[in-house]
Order: sequence, then C-alpha cells, then structure tokens
Amino acid sequence: MNRREFLQLSAASAGTCAVAGLVGRPESLQAAEAPESIRDLKPMLDGIVPITSAERSGRLEKARELMLENGIDALYLEPGSSLFYYTGFQFHRSERMTALVVPSRGKIAYILPKFEEDKAREMLQPDDDVRLWEEHESPYKLVAQVLRDRKIAGGKLGIEENVRFFLTDGIRSEAPQVNMVNATVVTAGCRMRKSEAELSLMQRANDITIVAYKAAVAELTEGSTQHEFAANCRAAFTALGVKGGIFAQFGKYTAFPHGSSKLQHLKEGEVALMDGGCSVEGYRSDISRTFVFGKATQRQRAVWDLERKAQDVALAAAKPGVPCEAVDAAARTVITQAGFGSDYEFFSHRVGHGIGLDGHEWTYLVRGNRTLLAPGMCFSDEPGIYIKGEFGVRLEDCMHITDDGARLFTEQSPDVERPFG
Repeated sequence: MNRREFLQLSAASAGTCAVAGLVGRPESLQAAEAPESIRDLKPMLDGIVPITSAERSGRLEKARELMLENGIDALYLEPGSSLFYYTGFQFHRSERMTALVVPSRGKIAYILPKFEEDKAREMLQPDDDVRLWEEHESPYKLVAQVLRDRKIAGGKLGIEENVRFFLTDGIRSEAPQVNMVNATVVTAGCRMRKSEAELSLMQRANDITIVAYKAAVAELTEGSTQHEFAANCRAAFTALGVKGGIFAQFGKYTAFPHGSSKLQHLKEGEVALMDGGCSVEGYRSDISRTFVFGKATQRQRAVWDLERKAQDVALAAAKPGVPCEAVDAAARTVITQAGFGSDYEFFSHRVGHGIGLDGHEWTYLVRGNRTLLAPGMCFSDEPGIYIKGEFGVRLEDCMHITDDGARLFTEQSPDVERPFG
C-alpha cells in the first residue's frame, strides 16, 4: 500500500464529517505513513488546567438559581455535554438509561445500570446518591422515586434538549403527575457565558488547530485528493496530542457549504476550503480557511476580499448589549450590497453559532434571535459566499465577547493565497 492509498483508506474509515464528535486527550499516536513534517510535530498539551470540581459545583448552584427563577423543580440529564459540564461525568449512551437528576433543592442523584456500577463509580464521589437497576427492572421507577424523595413528585421536571424521547416517555409512564418542560433556559443559561478557565481551554484548542492546519496545507500538491488532505490534517492533530479533523473541498465543490461526497483532485489555481477543529478537555475549536492553490485570479481575489470584509464587519458589530441578529445583518448587508443576490441567495446560512463543549451550541448569530450579547459568550464568525458551478469562500474564526467588544481566538487569514499570517 502506497502513501496515497493509505491516506485515502484512513480518511474513508474515520469519516471526514465526524469532526463534531471529537473529544478527549488521546495518546499521541503517529501514523508512520504520514509525511515527516507531520510526524515531527510535538504534543501541545503542557500547562493545560482542567475544569476544577469547585467550578463544576458553582455551575450546579447557578443551575439551581435558574431553576428556581423559572419554576423548575428538577433537571433531568443523560450522558452528553451538559452532564459533563455540570459534573465531569462522561459515559456512553445506549438503550439503557444512565442519567442524572438535579433537584432545585437537595442532593443530586444518578440512575445507573447495576452492571456498570464499578466503571461509573470511578468517576463519582463516594457519597453520591446512586440508584441502580438490574436488567429486568425499570429505571423509570427510580427517577419517579428520586422525585418523591425530593418532595417534587408533582412538580416541573426540566428535560435537557438532547434527551431521547423514549426516556421521557418512560418517565411519564411512572410519574404521570410530573410536568415535563424544556430545560434550555437552565442549561443554555449556564453554558452560554464561558469562564476564564473555559476560554483558556478553547484558546488552546484554537492554537493547536492552526498548527495542524499549517502542517496539512504545507503537504498539498497538485493531484491531492480531499481525503488525503483530511487524513494529513487528522494525523497532525494526533501528533499534537488531540483528536481532530477537517472536511475539505476543492474547486467548484467549495460552493457546497458542507461539501460534496465526490472524489476531487486538486488543480493549480483552484480554490480549496478546509473546515474543522479539535477539542481540549472537551472544549472545541472551529476554523475554516479558504485559499487558492497557486496564483489567484482577479475574480477569486475580489470574492475572497469581500468575504474577509464581511467577516471584519461582523466582528466589529459584536459588542455587549447588541442583539445576536444584528451581527448577522451586518455581514449580510456587506455581501448583498456588493451585488451577491439578496437574502440567502449567495450567503446561504447564518453568520455564526455558539461554541464550547459542543461545536454548535446556544446561542446563534441569526436573524430573529434578539438575545443580547454579553461578556463570555463565544461564537463562530463565518459569513460565506457560494457561487454554484464556480467556487465558494468561507472564512471562519471563533470569537468571544469582552466588555470592549469581540476578540478572536485566532489570527484571521490575511490573503487569498496565504491562509495563515
């Protein structure tokens, strides 16, 4: 198997669209088939400070404050980013209930399959309230019992937005008096504004991503496929000590905002687009770079420069007290006034999404969202111009809101032919 075959196989087996699910800090395994420049990269994990138990306790208290303000008596979470956010507990999802009930007053309680107890207790405190169920038993009865024990059997149970339907349906069957409500006001209310510790982890993830991107771009040659490009980038992330990846597109397929499945071979003078990131202690980066492989045409440069202007305008508009929709409107006005259609014709998506433990999370920079920006909120800044049959340009850097305005985690792309400063 030659290098090209290896890269194509590894890209296909891992999947270039799995970037959103990448978490953790793996061992720095380096594929011998990766280019030497990528194999020589060193882990960038020194000095990382994980989120402390004290900060997680503060998050639970904030959740309880929001629950009381909104008349919610308890919060129900299953494994995922919100459960990890509040407790640091990470567990897989399956058809078996694993869950956490957080009452607005009183002790939290875990619901776990009995045969998973030993594994789960490695991540729990000795005095945690843990309710166990055997394979033939109903975990829904345990949830109902927790609510009765906390004197809220007839109250409001806030359901985290990613909880699967069969779980809420099962709880309803055992606790019919419970009023289930959307808990986003609590979970997003806590998670939208990041602490300094969270911002530090996100900064590291962004720093690592830029290094990985530079290494992968340096290995591009005429005839490279998008799968080779993605495999080199993934190998770079691995060498740097994290899990991460990109999806990549060339030529006319860059006009597909989330890419095409067709095999592409890079040609001199074509536009290339890469989009992805990594995570550090669960906190994500998300960066897009669009550039010309070789010398840009006047048309390519003009569209790229307009896109960069729209990104700059969105960044300038993102200030505390400004509604989220105003940031989208600022970038969209630049693009439409330059003659690229109206509304979503060429700029076909919102200008940005929230980011943190999830690659896309509350809240969003989109028309109709009147949520006011506040310090600590984090977003992507990624307007796009997509010309079907020709090419597309998206520049994406993530920003966080400060008292004085928005600040980027990364240096913006300086030029259509130079994706990095």
